[in-house]
Amino acid sequence: MARFDGKVVVVTGAGRGIGLEVARAFAAEGAKVAVLSRNPQSCGVAAKQINAEHEGAARFYAVDVADHEAVQAVGKQIVEDFGTVNILINNAGVTRDGLLMRMKPEDWDAVLDTNLKGAFNMVKALQRTLMKAADPRIINISSVIGLIGNAGQANYAASKAGLIGFTKSLARELAGRKVTCNAIAPGFIRTDMTEALPEDIQAEILKRIPLNDLGNVEDVAALAMFLAGPEARYITGQVLAVDGGMTM
Repeated sequence: MARFDGKVVVVTGAGRGIGLEVARAFAAEGAKVAVLSRNPQSCGVAAKQINAEHEGAARFYAVDVADHEAVQAVGKQIVEDFGTVNILINNAGVTRDGLLMRMKPEDWDAVLDTNLKGAFNMVKALQRTLMKAADPRIINISSVIGLIGNAGQANYAASKAGLIGFTKSLARELAGRKVTCNAIAPGFIRTDMTEALPEDIQAEILKRIPLNDLGNVEDVAALAMFLAGPEARYITGQVLAVDGGMTM
């Protein structure tokens, strides 16, 4: 029997990168996966890829997590399609980087609406279902930037720090129903975005990482699976960094 047989996992921002790898990892362990992205093409391709590896494991739903009403409708559809939801992973995120002096209000709003309000919207949509589910888990993907800040990313840092406070508050609110809620704070992870950085920038980044290496999306997925599994039943309200020692 696979580790997550019979479990239903919802992953936002699952069209690529960390979200896609998290969805693939759960499907490989027997879970049914709802793949969410605001881009119908990317989440459709992601679901097709997962189903090619594990037939019938995934369905995709195109939705902007910043849109409250649309998320409530999609949440209802997911429950109708799968019957329940056991694990919610809030991974959707955007950046609109720039020094605060030049940052436009719409850049601030876009990042907070997706990265922080998006998690709120998803929890609102699925909270009642999770409270009735077996072994319910909420995992929010924050960032080391939410722990240490970064020049030119005041909006992103605020959204990811807010997600940590949201995680801890949820953990307290839902503990009575045995819903655990934890946050993962990835550091610099190999994705299309980091691979596109010039070599000199990558070299500067490595100087800040004691393990002298970038992380892989598999590193984040492995932690998500641990937090969603029975071994983590007594862990809630915590923030775990996957950063090669960057924030120690």
